[in-house]
Formats: sequence, C-alpha cells, structure tokens
Amino acid sequence: MPNSNTRRAALILIGTAGLSALGLTGAWIAPASGSEVYTDIIRGTGAGGFDVVAYVNAGRPVQGSAQITHVWNGALWRFANVANREAFAAAPERFAPAYGGHCAWAAAQGYKAKGDPRNWKIVGGRLFLNYDAQVQRTWETDIPGFIASADGQWPALRQK
Repeated sequence: MPNSNTRRAALILIGTAGLSALGLTGAWIAPASGSEVYTDIIRGTGAGGFDVVAYVNAGRPVQGSAQITHVWNGALWRFANVANREAFAAAPERFAPAYGGHCAWAAAQGYKAKGDPRNWKIVGGRLFLNYDAQVQRTWETDIPGFIASADGQWPALRQK
C-alpha cells in the first residue's frame, strides 16, 4: 500500500499535468496551512521546481526536470540531472532549503511566507530563500541575527 508521500506525489503529478494542459503554470500560491515544505499549488514542487543541489554544485538556481524527481518530506523535488537527484536522496537535509523553503526573513519575524528560489543565499552550508529581492536585501542587513531568530521560531512555525 502506498504511503502518504507517494499518494501526495501522485496527486501533485496528476494535478500539475491537468493544470499545464490548461496553460496554468508559474503561479506562486501559498500552500495549505500546516505544510512544513513550501510548495506552490500549481507546480506542487519544493523550491518552485528548481534543483536545490545545483545551488551548491553550480552556484546558481537551475530549473529541475519534471522527469528527474524525488519525493521527500511531503513534497516533490525536481533535479537537472540524475547525479543531483541521487545526492539529494542520500542527504536531503544537506540540500533542502532552510525553513522548508519558506521565506527566511518571514520566519525570523514569526510567520510563514513563500520563498522565491530566485532570491537565495547559502550561509554556513544552508540554503535560504526569501520572498523577493527587497525582502532579501532587508534580510542581508543582519543575516546572523535573522537566522538565529528564525531558527528559534521555526519549531513552532513548522506546525502552523
């Protein structure tokens, strides 16, 4: 019998295919309450479909392929190549964005907001996403302070 992650991935793929057929792609919509990993409803993928391993290996965001995926922590993750997928599968915590891909600055303020994978930074080996470029500039004014605050608040926030 399939587990809940497998069923969720199947529903994500079915929903994504149907919405793509209607031409509805690319929207950034907040996930349902209680979701630890931010996934946009249209694509249903972690990190907006970007390959999270590429941030480390290529030093930039790289769009993942719908054919190279892995389900982890209730989300579907896409990768640019099989090697990146295998690296993620072996150590997802090493590559997954902090705070489930929610905005790092918002988490520091005590709430969840979408993280945009085009507004990112790796700090201390961790990938952080922010809502947009302006929020990221604010976050960059005190990265250590905002990380400390978000790290302290995330255990309670992840359940909301």
